[in-house]
Amino acid sequence: MRYLIVFVLMAFFSTSTYSQQVEIGAFAGGANFIGDVGRTNYILPNTPVGGLIAKWNRSPRHALRLTLLYAELSADDAKSSDTRRQQRGYSFTNPVAEASLGIEFNFWDFDLTDPLPQSTPYLYTGITYFKADHVILSPDRDGNLVNEGSNWDFAIPMVMGYKEAVTEHIIGAFEIGARYTLTDNLDGSWPEEYLDRRAPDLEFGNRNTNDWYVFTGITFTFTFGRKPCYCF
Repeated sequence: MRYLIVFVLMAFFSTSTYSQQVEIGAFAGGANFIGDVGRTNYILPNTPVGGLIAKWNRSPRHALRLTLLYAELSADDAKSSDTRRQQRGYSFTNPVAEASLGIEFNFWDFDLTDPLPQSTPYLYTGITYFKADHVILSPDRDGNLVNEGSNWDFAIPMVMGYKEAVTEHIIGAFEIGARYTLTDNLDGSWPEEYLDRRAPDLEFGNRNTNDWYVFTGITFTFTFGRKPCYCF
């Protein structure tokens, strides 16, 4: 994790630029959870997600990006195609608020000072810090998962997208972004993170994999700033 933080900071400070264009806008779409409860599909949004996005274009090929997003992750064994999960019958809802900072890389030059149309696929990665709830099986062992305590942790975002300039000052994009979290207790499968002790009677699922969540959606950003001069 520390190497990824150093990489993001080096990429930010490696270029000297003047009057770069800044983008500010909104993200809207759907979220889904990948873990030990519910469906096993990698991309199948079932709850809404929304928030803000800002970019500082450091060159036609990369930008510093900040996102602030909120969603309620939800998973239900009854909707899984796995018979064992259907019989178990666990379900939960977990609110997640995240802040993510990193670098967005364009596959092709994307410079709105050039004539339209402008479009490119892109990749984004960096550091995500999020707040969620710890989840744990209820004390009466009736199979219900309950939310208890706050779960602050890091995740690594892996985002692929495609963006296009609608006008000289409006950019639309579609993206799919998985977050590999550094916790295994967004779904209550590893309560040791909350209890600070092993609790074998409350544990379930695969201990060898951490939890993931995926945000799929669209963004619209508005650009402002003078014509950039990219100087290296």
